[in-house]
Amino acid sequence: MSSRRGGGTAVAAPQVPTVLSIGPARLTAGLDRAERLDLRSHQQVHGPIGPLSLRAMLELAEDIRLTGRGGAGFPFHKKVKAVADAVERRMLAPFVVVNATEGEPAAWKDKVLLTRAPHLILDGAALVAWALKAIEIVLCVADDGVGERSLLNALAERDMPVPARVVRVPHRFISGEGGALVQGINGFPHIPPGIKRRAAEGGVEGQPTLLSNAETFAQLAIAARMGPRRYCEIGDAENKEPGTVLLSVTGSARHPAVVECPTGTPLEEVLDLCGVPAGPAVLTGGFHGRWLEMGVAARALVSRKGMQSVGGALGAGIILPLGPETCPVGEVARVVRYLAAESAGQCGPCRLGLPDLARAVDGLNSGAGDPAVVRAAAAAVKGRGACSHPDGTAGFATSALEVFADDLAHHARSGDCGRPVAKVLPVPDAREELSTRRLHVDWSRCDGHGLCADVAPDLIKLDGNGFPTFLDTPVPVRLENVAAQAVAVCPALALRMAAPKR
Repeated sequence: MSSRRGGGTAVAAPQVPTVLSIGPARLTAGLDRAERLDLRSHQQVHGPIGPLSLRAMLELAEDIRLTGRGGAGFPFHKKVKAVADAVERRMLAPFVVVNATEGEPAAWKDKVLLTRAPHLILDGAALVAWALKAIEIVLCVADDGVGERSLLNALAERDMPVPARVVRVPHRFISGEGGALVQGINGFPHIPPGIKRRAAEGGVEGQPTLLSNAETFAQLAIAARMGPRRYCEIGDAENKEPGTVLLSVTGSARHPAVVECPTGTPLEEVLDLCGVPAGPAVLTGGFHGRWLEMGVAARALVSRKGMQSVGGALGAGIILPLGPETCPVGEVARVVRYLAAESAGQCGPCRLGLPDLARAVDGLNSGAGDPAVVRAAAAAVKGRGACSHPDGTAGFATSALEVFADDLAHHARSGDCGRPVAKVLPVPDAREELSTRRLHVDWSRCDGHGLCADVAPDLIKLDGNGFPTFLDTPVPVRLENVAAQAVAVCPALALRMAAPKR
């Protein structure tokens, strides 16, 4: 496949999507000719780079309005300034942490950089380490093996200004959250801490830590070479978001790819480049993002403010179109089940609230649920978690209620919309799929002992009179053993689990 408007032929590396570009390639420069840029070819493509003082670093980051590319979009110069202030106040040398974990299944941009252009990431990390006089650079990658060897080879090909090490992180949705990442580096479980603490104040080993996404460091390396004026020559000038952005485009796209484009590019151009068929909607920003009807998505601009203006989200640059071949309600239910299972399970909103939300969405999929129940379950978790996972999951689910209203009506009338669930959205863990069996109660036997709810709280609740209640939906595969235990402890033999009659 040829990249459009970027020139050349796209070369796909093993395990990562094709790379395409709209407009001038910056982060992806040279990837149309080489599978991977080693140090020599990297320097030939991008040119030399030298150290920056702290003041120069701050001015550059502010001039180009660089924001974190991991999803939050926090201004990078403010993050660097916070670390520098903590260093001066505490008289401790800082750490620099590169987050290249990409725990979300649909995220590929950082893996493309790791696999094919690792020296851009290392250039950016080195610049920050120089400016802050850091004690160490910690490079965090997922334990799925994608990009790790390339990164290690890149480290062996060059000298870094300070010691650098690679840390493997479990490939889970929440493992790349900032607090979880610091916890893992410090030798604790890779889950968000119970209390929120800024890495700038106390991150790795309790010392000031600059933590940012891999693409952010790569963008800094590009800007340091180009200077702010040239860097800002392209991009969304109206919204003051210059430069380019990397997008991971999969879903129903006929040509899944990581696309580099200037900010402000119409999303419609990206969808067309990737061969996205006409369909009902596009998920913007990934599993913590927002759904847009296809017509609205076509009008969106690829920038944070551009997406927000139409109700979407840029997030970490994940774009997931849905084509006409799949049931959107079933796809949404799969993702919510996955997100509920991916939580740390250490606070109420995740441990109890997200399973409730998943059950409510499953109810919509079966036609037996009520959108009001989904909204109530989402409202119950918002703003109450130890991290942003409950809020993001709730936003994903409630966004779907509006965009797929017609499909929900079909499910309510007929039990489905007539289309299969083609598993277009990348949910990796098959354990989160539904079995063919459901729970049933023989009400002539049930005495309301309540033991079933004690054994299987993720499936069964007690009503105001102490009798079991649950949705008439298939039991998730991961909870089949728990459901079987609930059946076994029922003293009245009133509870059973069976496949529906045909």
